[in-house]
Amino acid sequence: MSDDDILAPRKPRSGERSRDNFQDSFQGTFKGTARGPIIDQDGREIRPETLEQGFQEFRFEFGQGSPFGNLTREQRIARIEAIAKLLDVAFILPGTNIRYGIDGLIGLIPVVGDIITTAISLWLVREARALGAPWYITARMLGNVAVDGVVGMVPFAGDAFDVMFRANMRNVRLLRRWLDKQPRI
Repeated sequence: MSDDDILAPRKPRSGERSRDNFQDSFQGTFKGTARGPIIDQDGREIRPETLEQGFQEFRFEFGQGSPFGNLTREQRIARIEAIAKLLDVAFILPGTNIRYGIDGLIGLIPVVGDIITTAISLWLVREARALGAPWYITARMLGNVAVDGVVGMVPFAGDAFDVMFRANMRNVRLLRRWLDKQPRI
């Protein structure tokens, strides 16, 4: 593109679309000319007039239900697995086959980092219990979290242990094995 085109845009040739027309039509697709129904994250159809109200209906009522909405059993399991992967095996150390997650990175912050990652791991155990995991499964999961949290407090060596031990992935494996043995309803 020449400097003249920037200062004074040229007229489109026959059969050629101008950039302005293209941008107008492109932006028009996002200005309410959407085709088909609007679907929320739960798969329910949303009426267009409710979108105009904005966030008037958006509020948290603490102590009354979950702010994340009601999830199905499979959605909860998928969320637990995704968080465990993020914590333990999300990244690969370049040039090696060693996988690590944000648990190892946040754990580099002395004490506070290990408390944060242990709290997230405990939340995963709580979610497993909410899915109906029996006491012996949750006890083993708590044991994995305890070992990970206590050894993780040791500077650097504890972080290396976090990378290799992968408590959250162990816990997801325990939960998944137990769920696979349960009869389908």
